[in-house]
Amino acid sequence: MRLQLPAMTDPAPEAAGLDPKKFRDPDRTADGAARAVVPFSGLETLWINTGTLCNLTCTHCYIESSPTNDRLVYLTAAEVAVYLDEIATKQMATREIGFTGGEPFMNPDFPAMLEDSLGRGFCVLVLTNAMRPMRRHENALRALKDAFGSKLVLRVSMDHYGKALHDTERGEGSWEKTLDGLRWLSDAGFTVHIAGRTCWGEAISDLRKGYDRLFQAHGIRIDAASEEALVLFPEMDGAEDVPEITTACWGRLGVAPADIMCARTRMVAKRKGAAQPVVLACTLVAYDAAFEKGRTLEEAASPVKLNHPYCARFCVLGGASCSRTA
Repeated sequence: MRLQLPAMTDPAPEAAGLDPKKFRDPDRTADGAARAVVPFSGLETLWINTGTLCNLTCTHCYIESSPTNDRLVYLTAAEVAVYLDEIATKQMATREIGFTGGEPFMNPDFPAMLEDSLGRGFCVLVLTNAMRPMRRHENALRALKDAFGSKLVLRVSMDHYGKALHDTERGEGSWEKTLDGLRWLSDAGFTVHIAGRTCWGEAISDLRKGYDRLFQAHGIRIDAASEEALVLFPEMDGAEDVPEITTACWGRLGVAPADIMCARTRMVAKRKGAAQPVVLACTLVAYDAAFEKGRTLEEAASPVKLNHPYCARFCVLGGASCSRTA
């Protein structure tokens, strides 16, 4: 049973340009059609939001991470262990633990979370900007890489292969600092992936060529042609209108509900002032109570109604997933 919590409104549905009649009824679209629902098929990837605090304030951040945003507070290693224990006890087929934020390396318990997850045999994916918070943990990271090899993957956010566009989003000097961290990871033998963006008006093939030139110039061992190693995410612009997804859309679009990220993933987060974490349906919709699925993974094993602009923009129409395994 989902917890009854005070209503919390994500900013996206109110953004300019989005029809205010959309995404209001969990069961029906604005024109009265049956809203699409994604059944839960089993937990392949569990995401852990380590907290929304970040060393950067990016103009495009969907979760509004910054040095002052602590709406999602730091999880502790003990709190994360409860969910890893549940996976083992319930014999869930979970293969991957993903860590996101904010910047995960700002959480003082993060190295312990990594070691615990890897030590239990999971593949681990870390989303990071590869800047100073990560570099403070070089020795611990090397030890984990030596012990667990390619089971540890770091996906570095580099919005564009060029300095000017990246810095426009993340702040002056951020591109060079991220590039320095990326070179360190590559030189040290880590498995490194890149998360880029598709908002620049360039063809996907040209973006991949641009990243490839960057990697070749700096000796970075990443295959820019690989869709796993270089993920180019669709935009989540709340200023633009987006269609609601109905049950009829699956056939029209040639997309199956099982293809959508929330069919196989959940995210654990802890709200500021809360006594304990909750499980969310989606990594992208962190502030909407309708996407809270309970306090345990077992409670969260229920269908998800696609009642948010990000459901359409990122997942169904964008065809994207934050995970490697889903």
